[in-house]
Amino acid sequence: MPAYTAPLRDFAFVLNELIKVQEVIPTLPGYGDATEDVYASYLEAAAKFCESELAPINRSGDEAGCTFNPADHSVTTPEGFAAAYQQYCELGFPSLDCDPAYGGQGMPKTLAFPVMEMMTSSNVAWSMYPGLSHGAYSAIHAHGTAEQKGTYLPKLVSGEWTGTMCLTEPHCGTDLGLLKTKAEPNGDGSYAISGTKIFISAGEHDLADNIIHLVLARLPDAPKDVKGISLFIVPKFHADGSRNGVFCGSLEHKMGIKANATAAMNFDGAKGYLIGEPNKGLACMFTMMNAARLGCGMQGLGLGEASFQGALAYARDRLQMRAANGPACPDKAADPIIVHPDVRRMLLTQKAYTEAGRALTAFLALQLDIEEKHPDADHQKEAADLVALLTPVAKAFMTDNGYIATNMGMQVFGGHGFIREWGMEQLVRDCRIAQIYEGTNGIQALDLIGRKVLLDQGQKLRKFSGQIVTFCKAQEGDERMREFVEPLMKLLKDTGELTMHIGMAAMKNRDEAGAAATDYLRVIGHVTYAWLWARMAKVAFEQGDGAEPFYQAKITTARFYFAKLLPEVHGLIASIKSGAAPLMSLDAEHFIFQQ
Repeated sequence: MPAYTAPLRDFAFVLNELIKVQEVIPTLPGYGDATEDVYASYLEAAAKFCESELAPINRSGDEAGCTFNPADHSVTTPEGFAAAYQQYCELGFPSLDCDPAYGGQGMPKTLAFPVMEMMTSSNVAWSMYPGLSHGAYSAIHAHGTAEQKGTYLPKLVSGEWTGTMCLTEPHCGTDLGLLKTKAEPNGDGSYAISGTKIFISAGEHDLADNIIHLVLARLPDAPKDVKGISLFIVPKFHADGSRNGVFCGSLEHKMGIKANATAAMNFDGAKGYLIGEPNKGLACMFTMMNAARLGCGMQGLGLGEASFQGALAYARDRLQMRAANGPACPDKAADPIIVHPDVRRMLLTQKAYTEAGRALTAFLALQLDIEEKHPDADHQKEAADLVALLTPVAKAFMTDNGYIATNMGMQVFGGHGFIREWGMEQLVRDCRIAQIYEGTNGIQALDLIGRKVLLDQGQKLRKFSGQIVTFCKAQEGDERMREFVEPLMKLLKDTGELTMHIGMAAMKNRDEAGAAATDYLRVIGHVTYAWLWARMAKVAFEQGDGAEPFYQAKITTARFYFAKLLPEVHGLIASIKSGAAPLMSLDAEHFIFQQ
């Protein structure tokens, strides 16, 4: 497996040329020091750390996994993980985009997101330990009391403590209204938390001095369903150093991300502290969950990038057969497989999905920075709406595409891809979970069509479409852009009609929205990527018609996307218009006939 190399040139292109971050970030309060040079220095430092410290322990971590000791409920991470985490903290990365009031550096999300991508590419299992901590930081920062913030945030920001989110229980995953974990008042402002949570990423480990669990539980006499869920801070150790009543019961035996401790956590009267209002815990937890969903999308992107790098290097070196139009390397026994059209199909699919995903994460990061810092409330609202609309797309479309990319990377290697030593099959295994956790991709699709589109009569979607139309109209008269603008405008029109079709059908039969949801999300994903590829092509054309190979590759990949990947939408639209009947007509007992 070739060594991972951080795509610093593409980061610079996306940040400085595509979204033009330096035209926006310095105008936002508190970001005046986030200059282009500062971005470059941070990204170079992160690249060095990921390439030299995280990537070398990725495969060994997968081979060793985490070790659970039932005698003391402790978990040991693979060799090198703790040392890498210590160095990560010493370099100051945990505090990168955190509030300076609690020891943070106050840098923008547009800087933090590329760092996150590099970590997921080089070692996704390791990256989840600080990733979950940042989510806990965000939830406490948004909803905690002044005392809670003062107690927990400085340690989370420094990396001395890590965090988790504890939602899922053995009998309920997505349907959190069924959860049974209890929170009984102790009479001193704290609560006794009792119950079992499963699938808790980084639930127990040896990287940090303390672990801060954010736990969903029910107060006595709480309303049923999700209206009666509250959120609690439950530390592994109390402020005086004594052990709290929360212990790891076991580790899951998983397909991938084996070096991350996915734990079953038992809360036995553990002392917890209410965060936010009683019975409003799910709304508080969504601060963390939405960040985690973007993080999942980043995992699909990062692993797709790692797989692409491996596949590309292999395709350039591996000799098999001759090019169809005659020998490409007549001095060799055979030609490198990169000359074959089907290998190019796989490599270009990886490249197109990965680079568009990187552009989408940069765009979303910029919207998050605007939402948080812009002095104008209207600008904040517009950015927040775009993030709300595109978060399920980022989570589901990017992880679906990441899984496609990692599978194609393994396929490029042929039989060697199926062998562990080459490292490609690990990327497939590690990527597969991203489509499942933090709300399965089917749940993301329901969220998109139900809450983000139909619930507000398409207002958010129209705002987003308006940005795309504005871009397309600005290209009038530029003949070079016609090949991108015309199909994009046609797709926008078709998508608007499709959305109306789904809405009208769902008014008569609610199953229609559910039946259309997954295909619809993929349509919106393609709309988004097509817009981003058109924008990237525009930038490349402006750089001398792509005379430099880097820019020419952007134009060529944009053409590949529009010609070979975007046409998928035609089949998706046809599938959606077939309605719910093909899915719902077969009686449940008739799926298998017993003889």
